Amino acid sequence: MAKRVFSGARPTGRQHIGNYFGHIMNLIALQEEYECFDCVVDLHALTTVESTASLQQDINDMVLDWLAAGVDPEKSVVFVQSHVPEITELHLLLSMVTPLNWLLRVPTFKEKVRMHPENVNYGLVGYPVLMTSDIVLYKGEMVPVGEDQLPHLELAREIVRRFNSMYGDVFPEPAAKLTQFPMIVGLDGTGKMSKSADNHLEIASTPDEIRRKVSTAFTDPARKRRADIGHPEVCNVYTLHKMFTPGRVQEIGSECRVAGIGCVDCKKLLAQGIVDYFGPFRERRLELQSRPEYVREVVGHGAERASRVARETLREVKAAMNLLP
Repeated sequence: MAKRVFSGARPTGRQHIGNYFGHIMNLIALQEEYECFDCVVDLHALTTVESTASLQQDINDMVLDWLAAGVDPEKSVVFVQSHVPEITELHLLLSMVTPLNWLLRVPTFKEKVRMHPENVNYGLVGYPVLMTSDIVLYKGEMVPVGEDQLPHLELAREIVRRFNSMYGDVFPEPAAKLTQFPMIVGLDGTGKMSKSADNHLEIASTPDEIRRKVSTAFTDPARKRRADIGHPEVCNVYTLHKMFTPGRVQEIGSECRVAGIGCVDCKKLLAQGIVDYFGPFRERRLELQSRPEYVREVVGHGAERASRVARETLREVKAAMNLLP
């Protein structure tokens, strides 16, 4: 039997290039080999969100992008975290066995406190417990992570070990499934691509939107004029060419180094490469978007499948903790 993989992502709406290469491509690859539970973790989002006004639209847009890109709801269980209410009960039960000092030492908690000093809520402290609950509620055996995320998964493993030592072997210890999470630099050339920095390019953008956004991209900082020689190794646009115009990368790099091609033309070539790359995706997305009930059907069916597993897991947990009459 295929191993079960749990993957969760906060609802961030329409996905950008960084999301595509860092997360969506992994979802598509994993579903061919594993039993995948792909979850939109909307409860996690509440720990830092200032307004939930766009939450449902963000969920819809993100799932729509997943499906249009190739996530298959027949192969993967695609669902929304809060649609399976057992998650909140398991979160409470696991919080009873998790020492507070384990949570306060988490580096990401300290970072969130620094970023949101006015909103250090209880949920933010317990974020790792909810994350652990997400994984073990579905008896997740593997979690796709990059190397920088291994400490987060190790804390989940510690919580599982502590629960199992106290109440018996109920949960498998989730192992890391190391995957490629390439860091896509934003169009402004500073830091990774993100919506909060407004340096992103959405994969559902129209061809005109792609050309306009790419035309603003930051290039070689040392190249001031068209006649100046370029340094493609430090140019973010050239890095993106490796993904979207791989057949012309060597040619573009050589021409850049002798000023045979300028930054404007280089960006035009990149924009066309992105337009072509996501052409089939845009067509598929428009087709799915014409059926507004489709995403609701997918996540509804996914919640039913996930709930069957969740109910049985929670029954085992409560039995182990002697909470059943």
